[in-house]
Order: sequence, then structure tokens, then C-alpha cells
Amino acid sequence: MTSDVLIIGGGIIGLACAVELKLRSANVTVLCRDFTAAASHAAAGMLAPDAENITHKGMLSLCRRSLALYPDWINKLEELTAKKDLNNTGYWPSGILAPVYQEAEVNLPISPSFKSQGFWLDQDAINQYQPGLGADVVGGWWYPENGQVDNQALIKVLRTAAESLGVVFKDGITVDAICQQQGKVIGIQTNTGLVRADHYLLAAGAWANQLLPLPVRPRKGQMLRLRVPEFVKELPLTRVLFGENIYIVPRRNRSIILGATSEDVGFTPDNTPAGIQGLLEAATRLYPQLADYPIQEMWWGFRPTTSDELPILGESHCQNLTLATGHYRNGILLAPVTAVLMTDLILSQKTDPLLTHFHYSRFQNKPFQTQSSTTTSMFTHSANFTNGHSKDLSLPSTELQLQDSGLIIAGKTFQSRLMTGTGKYRSIEEMQKSVAASGCQIVTVAVRRVQTNAPGHEGLAEALDWGKIWMLPNTAGCQTAEEAIRVARLGREMAKLLGQEDNNFIKLEVIPDIKYLLPDPIGTLQAAEQLVKEGFAVLPYINADPMLAKRLEEVGCATVMPLAAPIGSGQGLKTTANIQIIIENAKVPVVVDAGIGAPSEAAQAMELGADALLINSAIALAENAPSMAYAMGLATVAGRMAYLAGRMPMKNYASASSPLTGTITG
Repeated sequence: MTSDVLIIGGGIIGLACAVELKLRSANVTVLCRDFTAAASHAAAGMLAPDAENITHKGMLSLCRRSLALYPDWINKLEELTAKKDLNNTGYWPSGILAPVYQEAEVNLPISPSFKSQGFWLDQDAINQYQPGLGADVVGGWWYPENGQVDNQALIKVLRTAAESLGVVFKDGITVDAICQQQGKVIGIQTNTGLVRADHYLLAAGAWANQLLPLPVRPRKGQMLRLRVPEFVKELPLTRVLFGENIYIVPRRNRSIILGATSEDVGFTPDNTPAGIQGLLEAATRLYPQLADYPIQEMWWGFRPTTSDELPILGESHCQNLTLATGHYRNGILLAPVTAVLMTDLILSQKTDPLLTHFHYSRFQNKPFQTQSSTTTSMFTHSANFTNGHSKDLSLPSTELQLQDSGLIIAGKTFQSRLMTGTGKYRSIEEMQKSVAASGCQIVTVAVRRVQTNAPGHEGLAEALDWGKIWMLPNTAGCQTAEEAIRVARLGREMAKLLGQEDNNFIKLEVIPDIKYLLPDPIGTLQAAEQLVKEGFAVLPYINADPMLAKRLEEVGCATVMPLAAPIGSGQGLKTTANIQIIIENAKVPVVVDAGIGAPSEAAQAMELGADALLINSAIALAENAPSMAYAMGLATVAGRMAYLAGRMPMKNYASASSPLTGTITG
């Protein structure tokens, strides 16, 4: 049976959403790789929107709204699991103290005052409220509305609640890829096969970037648990202490959680002496008697963080895929509100205004966002590529231009349908001028030539503004599928080093024949299958073979790129019939690549219905490369406009252009 909603990820966000969706009568399945590996197991369970000192207004509103939901949410979960004897989530709205040290730069108020949702306590007051603090604590903020929950108990309750409601869990499932066609998810490729649903929710936490080009990275946090000794009869610590580089969270079961480091080390596992030592030093400075408490347990986890440390929530580039990831330090706190907002969005298409702060598109460079401009907007400027005199080559006013949705590849929208290359130019300067003149937004770069500083590629990484140009790394020079896969991985890292963190694009070339430079269809297909599984947006260069094009589309390639003629030959459209078949049957963009030698041929390819062109040699080897680049840009636009306008039908006989009726006769 196909689910209404398939959730990728069995952590607290996925579970909270599953329960809310099921309570609203949705049929829900959760794919879970390892229930115990979720970041929510490794948290401390603080509910601290004010103590965290969140300054982003949207994030603070989201956190406070979720905090307000907590009491009723906890009651609902405990009711659902009462018969299972798992109804103790450790929810404790005890308030949080944020002590301040002597050396900290703080303007100490003369009298108690209000700060956000907190109150200032001087040294005497804070020590009366929580005895045993370090001698250099001079005061601190008290946040009475903040609190804690036992996150490990909570996630067990959530899982039990979901199971009791009838949510289907598939454990031990590794998701290899999200299969997409024409802006829609058609299934989830897993280690056990393809899984389908009507709608999909990505809640994979720190692992989300392995499935989609989202800027989500793991941030490792080490933690440890102390135990209050038996000879200490009463709990000495009853307040959460939110200190400098440390938080101390007492539990009612006599354990005390210390956390957490924040390490940008990828998925490097294990506790380290340095990490644990740092936590213990900070904790005993804040609350000295902890130095004599026995260590009960140590662990680590991976928080999902984004570059702005805000979550990614809401719609995605696919109409049936919703995103809920990147919660960083606030996953436990934000679980209730995330569940409500995602369920409203999925089941009722109701978008809360708060979600605008957390849309994935905020990470995209503006040139690549969907715009309402026309396809010709790139060319309404003056050009100077001939004899040194400026000449206005602007196209007609927008009244004469056709609206176009733009070129969409793997969820990214580009207004230019011309891609160019960086090879064969006489100089870096000529390449720079040509790229600018073409108006292109995608430039392909040979990974191997950049890595080896091949002639003509020295300094290429610094030659273009990668904030405005989308890099398309290619596997040029690879003769086998294995080589191409290895070079593709290097290409992805190269793009990240140049600031394009979410760039998973790869132009796939597998060319064993050095004389004719024709691509190997078998090697290309093999490499494409593996790279798609690794999350690449694969743009494969192929012979104009309709069957191969369809097979590549089926394995999940983002485009197909049939050749018009052999690479660098300039022979023009020699494979028109086959390209036309590919265009008619493809559900992904078709990019005509290789062989085009003149702007008239570029226009003809676009008139056939091609979605885009990739042109390198015809521009780089022209006598005036920038002028040819500009001409190719104009031709691409002209061909696209002509295709959208629809050409007149061809006839076997003449047809007068002026009507015969109403003519003057003698």
C-alpha cells in the first residue's frame, strides 16, 4: 500500500511529524536507518529560547511558539502511551539560570530588571536561588519560562506513540537517492528497493546533504553524564545552568548532563580527551562540587547545522517534497511547532508566514533563483567587441518578448540557456570576456585540468566570479566509469572550495577513444547510476542515442546531453533526427552538446526544442571569441523564442502573403 506521506528520518523531527500527520488521518511511513544514531539521542533536552540568546526575530518567534506548545504536546503524548508505562518524558519547566563571571563584560543593573523573558539576579540573589555556584559568578539571568525535557525518554515516548497510532516504521533502511522527474519526486531509492508515496518529508538531520544539495553539515557534540553520589541525600542542583561554553542539566533521576562541544569535524566519531576535559573544566568552574561526582557515561552526536544556524523548513524544489532539517541546537525545542507547521503545509497547503524565514532558497545565489524575467533579459545591454566603438545591441522591448519559465536543472533555475566552457582560449582574459559576453550562467570546468594546472587552466579558479557563475565540473579525460566517478567526487569538493557548498552538478564524460572522442555508452550509464546514488545532479554527455537517453533519465540523471557532431569538429547538426526523438520523449532537460560551429546552428538546435546548448570550441577558436560568444547568446535566445512562438507550417506550394479579396481590378 502506498503511503500518503513518507518521512525520511526517524529522529525527533521525523517522529513528531509522523504523530501529528497520523493524528490528522494521514497514512504515514517512516524510513529509519539507525534509531539510536539520531541527534535527538545525543542532546540534553534544554528548552531554552531565551537562555540561548537568539537574536534572529523569526527564529526567536518560532522557538517561543514551540515552547508554548510543549505542555499540551507532552500531555497528548503521555495520554497516547499511558498503557505502555512510558509516559514520563522528564518535562520539567523549572526555569534556566545563565550565570555571568567576574571577567565577563556585562553592565550590571542596580536593581532587578527585565531582559527579554528573563530577570537579572545579583550575586547574593543567584546564590540564594542556586547554592554552590563558583566563586567568580557575579550574577546572572533567570529565565523562568524556559526548562528541560529528558530527550532520550521523549524520543522513546514519541516512537511508542507513533506505533500505537499505526505509523509504519521501516528500520535499518539506507536511503541512497531521491528519484526526481520534472520537478516531482517519483520514489526513494533504498538499500531494499524503491519506495513510493504521494508526498515526501525529508527529516534526515545531519545526513540531509547526502540526498539533496542543501547546506546542512554535521556539527559534532560531545557530552557526558555524571551521577549524584548516594551519600548526597537531596538533589544539590535543581536548575539548568547555562554557562560560558557549558550547560549543566540536572535530571530528577539523580543524573547530571554536561554538554556540549561544538566541533566542525564532519562525521568523525568518538569522544576525545580534549573534548571531555574541556567540558569538565568548564562545568567544575561553574559548579565546583561536580569535580567529585562519578562519571556515568560519555557519548557524542551530530547536530544538523546550516551556514546561518537556522533550520530549513517548508517547500522544496519538488512539489511533493517538504523539508524539515537543519535544526542545529534546537531540534528538541522545535519538535512540536515543526510538526504542526509541516502537517499544515502537507495536508492543507497552509503556509505559515514564519516559514518564509526558513525557506531553502535563502542559500541560493540570486542569479540562480527563479525570476520572472524573460529569457532575453541577459542581453539588454551594450556591447563593445568589434572595433573599439560601443554599439547598442539591445533586443526589442519586453512587449515583443515571450515569457519563459527559465531553464530548471535539479531544482535550480537559470535564465540563460547557453552554457559555455573554459578550454581552448588563447588567454584567460579572452575567456573571461567571452563568458561575460555570452550572458551564460553555467560554465563547465575540466576537473583534471584544474587539478594539474594544465596549460590554459592556470589560475582558472580565481578567474571567474563563482558567486555569479554556476560551476559545472566535468570529467573530461576519463576513459572508464571508475575514473569518472573518482574525478566527479573531486569536482564536487572543488566547487565547495570555491564557495558553492550546495553544488552537486557534474558533467559526466567517459571517453575511451582518443581519435574520435565518442562517449562510451556502457561506461557512461554505469558511472551515472553510481553518481546519482551519491547525490550528484548528473548531466551525461552521450551519443544521440534515444534509447540511452531514456535509460539515463530512468536512473535519475538531471539532463541528457546528446552530441550534434564530434567534439570540436564544428560540423553543425549531424544528428538532427535522433536529437528530435530524444527531445520528444525526454522528461528532463535536453542540452545539445558538441559540434555546433555557428550561431545559425545554435538557433536551429533551439528551434528543434532543445532546452539548452553547451558551446565551447566554436567560441574559443573564433577569430574574435567575445564577439562570437555574444552572437551565440543571441542565437540561443532567438532559437528559443522561435520555438515558443511556433513556426508556420511548411507547404508544397506558394501562398500569397497579401489577400486577393478587395483588390482593384480594371
